[in-house]
Amino acid sequence: MQSAIEELENKAKAAKAASRKLAHLPTEVKNEALANIAESLMAREGEILDANRLDCEEAKASGMDEAMLDRLVLNSSRLQAMADDVRTVASLPDPVGEIIDTTERPNGLRIERRRVPLGVIGVIYESRPNVTVDISSLCLKSGNAVILRGGKEALRSNSTLARVIREAAQAGGVPGDAIQFIESPRRELVSRMLKMSENIDLIIPRGGERLVALVTEKASMPVLASGVGICHTYVDRTADLEKAVAIAFNAKVQRPTVCNALDCLLVHSEIAESYLPMIATEWAQAGVEMRCDERSLKILFSNFTVVPASESDWGKEFLALIAAVKVVDSLDEALEHIARYNSGHSEAIITEDNPAASRFLEEVDAACVYVNASTRFTDGGQFGLGAEVGISTQKFHARGPMGLRELTTYKWVIKGSGQIRP
Repeated sequence: MQSAIEELENKAKAAKAASRKLAHLPTEVKNEALANIAESLMAREGEILDANRLDCEEAKASGMDEAMLDRLVLNSSRLQAMADDVRTVASLPDPVGEIIDTTERPNGLRIERRRVPLGVIGVIYESRPNVTVDISSLCLKSGNAVILRGGKEALRSNSTLARVIREAAQAGGVPGDAIQFIESPRRELVSRMLKMSENIDLIIPRGGERLVALVTEKASMPVLASGVGICHTYVDRTADLEKAVAIAFNAKVQRPTVCNALDCLLVHSEIAESYLPMIATEWAQAGVEMRCDERSLKILFSNFTVVPASESDWGKEFLALIAAVKVVDSLDEALEHIARYNSGHSEAIITEDNPAASRFLEEVDAACVYVNASTRFTDGGQFGLGAEVGISTQKFHARGPMGLRELTTYKWVIKGSGQIRP
């Protein structure tokens, strides 16, 4: 009987072989396969949701926390959104073969850079079944084979989704081996996968800090990591207060368990006494726990249930209905706080002062920087990418939401007419 390690190695070799065929498939074939996937997700909804229900029941019984459980749950609307994202990926321009730039040398050589797939992409992820769909569709469209290794908490969901995707893609003309799913949840498979640089060209970890750190440290191939999201919203002294309430409420409450949700609210001292009770009223109705510095605590404690902030609350990704709150005396102080505690994910300023907005955009070092908008927009779908393989807080080679182009590299194509080097 084939061992789990042998299964992994055989699937990696099969993916490598399939990637060479997939790299040259016409756009029409890839789009047909994506259309089949979207249709199959909805046609086989019952099968998918039944598998997910079993995963969720087991997760609840094991005591999984609410943030992780929210990421695990599938329902009809989430499945529909996943199918819609697949259709959006199909509608996007195919990056493969795109000519990035062209130059002609004095000797007549014509040199161009042409976009090509990376090859085989390995993905190690936790909890989120939507990752199975998002990454498979992006890899398919960008001409890459994919090896998926999900967490044990979502094993039934991911296995079912991968089977649906593979069958639908194959019916559309894509090599079946281009989409591989590792059925075994054994941890030693991760260690082996991280050393398979002969068959895996890029590894992407999607999960908590420990997983990302492990993969980054141990992988023998390049790593494209999605980092922790510690997101600040700074309400400047010139902010439209009603606008600032709506934005901060959305950034914290709309979906608090995700990486682009607000973690820390910074408020200029000139408007703190007016603004803080306004946002506290709205947050209190939604059940948000406010962890306040001394100055915001003084403004709010008599009318609201608030908690004194500790040092560990600054620079913390809460993934829950909890927000740290701090009063600052200037834009400079806000910028200094963000520079000290941010993770390079998403940062926002609410202001009607254009010079302040410009300084914020220039000086904040993060993948996504906002003026007068919620950080919840840091998302591949919202950015028009169709879906995303993750949100990178790295600076090389991709940053922010990673879509089709981030799954490609390029090669130099040189056309001559008999030139030789003197």
